[in-house]
Formats: sequence, C-alpha cells, structure tokens
Amino acid sequence: MPYPETTGRATGSRPLELAPAAPLQPFRDPVAAVDRLVELFERNTRWLRDAFARLLDDSLPDIRVRAFYPQIRLVTDSHTRVDSRLSYGFVSGPGIHATTVTRPDLFRRYLTEQISLLIRNHDVPVLIGDSEVPIPLHFAFWDGTHVEGAAALRIDRPLADIFDLPDLKLMDDAIANGTYEAPDGVLPLAPFTAPRVDYSLHRLQHYSATAAEHFQNFIVFTNYQFYVEEFCRMASELLADGSSGYESFVAPGNLVTRAGETGRGLALPDGKLPQMPAYHLTRADQSGITLVNIGVGPSNAKTITDHVAVLRPHAWLMLGHCAGLRNSQRLGDYVLAHGYVRDDHVLDHDLPVWVPIPPLAEVQVALEHAVADVTGLDGYDLKQVMRTGTVASIDNRNWELWNQSALVQRFSQSRAIALDMESATIAANGFRFRVPYGTLLCVSDKPLHGELKLPGMATDFYKRQVAQHLEIGIRAMEALRAMPRERLHSRKLRSFTETAFQ
Repeated sequence: MPYPETTGRATGSRPLELAPAAPLQPFRDPVAAVDRLVELFERNTRWLRDAFARLLDDSLPDIRVRAFYPQIRLVTDSHTRVDSRLSYGFVSGPGIHATTVTRPDLFRRYLTEQISLLIRNHDVPVLIGDSEVPIPLHFAFWDGTHVEGAAALRIDRPLADIFDLPDLKLMDDAIANGTYEAPDGVLPLAPFTAPRVDYSLHRLQHYSATAAEHFQNFIVFTNYQFYVEEFCRMASELLADGSSGYESFVAPGNLVTRAGETGRGLALPDGKLPQMPAYHLTRADQSGITLVNIGVGPSNAKTITDHVAVLRPHAWLMLGHCAGLRNSQRLGDYVLAHGYVRDDHVLDHDLPVWVPIPPLAEVQVALEHAVADVTGLDGYDLKQVMRTGTVASIDNRNWELWNQSALVQRFSQSRAIALDMESATIAANGFRFRVPYGTLLCVSDKPLHGELKLPGMATDFYKRQVAQHLEIGIRAMEALRAMPRERLHSRKLRSFTETAFQ
C-alpha cells in the first residue's frame, strides 16, 4: 500500500535518508524467499536502531530517517483451479496480491509453508523486496534490545520529526473483517499487515509476560487460576515422560524448565503476575499447548484473542466455568457449546451479531471424544455428564441482580443451557480471524435454581473437577494436533474473497 513521503526527497527543510533499497526479486524456492525476508528485515531494523543510537550520542544530523518493511508479492493472470477442499494456500483470482512482513525469523515455519503453497498452486514465483510501508521506530526494537529511560530523556528533538512512529490507520482489522478496500488495486495476501502484527507482538509481551516465540500453535484459554496450577502439575508429569514429545515449560517472566530439569518454571512465579499470564508446554515444531488465564469478562477475551491471532495458531479452546441454566444439570457437568448467544457486545463493531458462529465438526468431535475417554462414559451414558447446546455470554458479572423474568425468557427463547462471560467472544474472534475454535465449560453453580456454592464447597469442587476438565482439554488438543492441517482448518471460516495465507 502506498505511504506518503516514501521518496528520497526532502520533507519540508529536512532531508530524508532512506535505508538501502531492495527491489523486488523473484523466488521459486520458499526457503530462499524466507531467508531473503529475514535478511531485509534484520538489515532495515538494524539501520533504524543505529540511527537512534546516533541520535542518543548527538551525532545524527537534522534529517528524517526511514526504512521499510519487506513484502511478499504474487502476480497471477490465471483463474487457477485448486483443490476445493483446501481452506488456504491460494488466491481467489487474478491480480496483484501482496502483504508486508515483520519478524520473519519468528514466523519462518509459517511463511515457508504459505509461500510453498502459493508457488505450488499457481506455478509462479513470489516476489520479495521492500514495501512502501515504513517500519516505526518502536517496532525496530524487537530482538531484546531496549532503550534506557535516562538516555531517552536526553533527546531534545521530537522523535516524530526524525522517525516514523506507529500509525493506527495501518493497524486495523479491515482485512480480517472483510471490509478492506485496496486503494491501489493490490489485494492482501495475509489477514494482517506487518504494523498490525508488530502491535500485537508488543502487547502480547505486556499482557502475558512471555515472549511471542514461546506461544504454541494450540491455545487453551481459561478464566480461573485453578487451571494454571493444574497445568503446571500436568506439565511436570508430561516433561518427565520421555515419550510425550514436550521439550520445555515456560512460565511468565520467560522462566524456562526443560525436560529432565527442575526449576522455577514449573512453579508459579514469585511476585506480581501480569494481567493475563501465559504458560507454554512446548514442542520443537511449536505444536505444543499454551494456556492463558484471561481473567473474567468479554473485554479480556477480546483483548487476548486479538493479539494471539497474529501468531496464526491452529486452534484455540475455552475451558472455564459457567452457570448451568437447566434444572437437570449438576455441579461439575460439562457443556459443549454448539451455538452462542452474543450478549457480550465487545465485537459488535467488528462482527455484526446477525452473523452465525457455527460449530466446527473437527473440534466438536475432538472434545466429545476427550470427555468420553477421560470420564470412561460413552454413547447415551455420556449425556449423564455432558450436554451439547447453546451458551449465552453476557457482559454483566452481576446479571443475577437484573430482572429475572426477562432474563429467564431470553434464556429460554435462545435454548441456552449455560451462561458465561467469555466463550462467545473467543468463538466469534476465532470465526473472525479464521482460527478453529471450541468451548467446553464446567457447571460451577445454578443461580436460576438457587444452587449456589456454600462456604467450603467451592474449594472441594475445584479440586475434584479442574484436573479432569484440563485433562480433557489437553487430550482434545492432542487429537487436533494429530489431524492433517487441511482437515483442521475449516472452509466454514472462508469468505467470498479470502486471503491466501492461513
């Protein structure tokens, strides 16, 4: 996409100094293409960091400095027919398709796969070179480097006069939302631009207190700390099992415990926890499991999924507690969501409430089989402990204080069997970002029927139920991991004109 002032001409009275140019070059080898992306990004970000260092030691002249994100471009003039069972790996029609790229080192495996599919399906090379989108200074500090606060105070010139700063106009979700209109006719290859990805990578570190490279491709979200404690315990067992395939466990603060080691990583970290702490049970190919305690509420659910989505995970699940709405349910029963009432409102601007959020067969089956395996129940007997139905998500934690007759009528009309605050948001953002999603909740109370937990009941309930619930979630994720990618990524999540990248 074009960007103002991208030439070497002076900006006002201030000359513009550009990083060395990298014209577009064709590649038919996806590995070589990604190597070139890594080279360009590292060179251009290093160039910006060097300029900033010159500013700090007062050796940078009165100029404006700019470097650009690398891009991937595909040009095709053919309506190529591809395997219609695939949900990604091809463009929807002839034309020029492009995307800007950040952190190709982090996304190396992902980019190699996407580029390989493009070359194979369209039989044309991809073009790699500079884009016209400047790299903001803040996003050039990506490799562990940081700026000392005292040093920054010495700068007597506005940074915006020298460097490009993050521009919110380049960080929206128009592509993912299906509302993007290409001003220059260049169609998007990927659901996110490089600035949008950079923004989320920075926020992930802030919210989860772990680096983006530790996140795995299978994500579990929960709304209770009890699940974190159980996850740490289970991780210890899995790392001790030499045949599990898991290599390490990473806790907030990037505390790493490798298989065969004991250390702080397998325990809860000392001191203050971040807002949404993340824990990672890792495998060599990033096919491990990440658990994030998102806390309570749809706003938190949207925040974390907005940012995790740029990592392009293969699936995410919500495992949490809910209010059971049917008299036949018992505390500890499971609810497998096959539909959602979106009364959470946080995504109304991005995804209208009239858009249905369909259940994904692959995820539903994996969850149901996992419940059967762990509980030892099957068929009709499974209905004793698990119901499939609609989950309503609401944005008011104290909904019990509202008009009960109106609420009961709404719940009844929607056929809802459970109520929570996060599930619909997580599923809707999975739908919006093309990330396979699912929900398995555990009934922790039944307020409509006067069944609230008495003092002492909660602790006992959590001890009994959390371990089983989390084991079910992990087994479901392992089943999804064993599934071929082309099966897992559902065509239900594709729009009329879809981006090529997963």
